This record gives sequence, C-alpha cells and structure tokens, in this order.
Amino acid sequence: MIILDSLLIGGIKFVLGKIVQAVDAEMNDEGRLREELLAAQMRLELGEMSAEEFTELERSILAQLRELRADAGPSLSSPDVKVTGVEARTWDEE
Repeated sequence: MIILDSLLIGGIKFVLGKIVQAVDAEMNDEGRLREELLAAQMRLELGEMSAEEFTELERSILAQLRELRADAGPSLSSPDVKVTGVEARTWDEE
C-alpha cells in the first residue's frame, strides 16, 4: 500500500511539473506576447477597447517583453554589445 501511494504521488508530481513547465514556456513566449499586442491593436481599431485600456495592456505586454529579453542576455542591439569587426568573403567564378 505504501509503495502504491508513493508511486501515485511521484507520478502526480511528475505530471504537475511538466504542466508547470509547459505553462511557463507558453507564458514566456515572445511570439504569443506579440500576437496578444496585435490583437489588442485590432480591438482598439474596431472600437471594442478604449484607448486607456489599450495603453494599460500595451504597457504590461511591453514590460513582459523587456523582461524576457533581459533574461535572455545581451543581443546585438544591446548597448553592452560592441561589434569590433566583420569578416566577409567572396567567391570568384573560375
């Protein structure tokens, strides 16, 4: 009976852990946030949302995007990154 209980609890913990990972990945998806912002812009243009509501939602989404980018580390557009040179090659036809 104890073995069955520990297996059941272990299985439930595993499944719940996977669900948490999936939800976290979905919530932190940059593409989903961009789609949400685009949908809000469409709702604003259709008159389904006031300008104040849109501004608040836009502010929230952009803050989430900034946080995701900060967690991802520096990118080429980051002020912390400096490109010092570029190498280019051409292929001559013979």
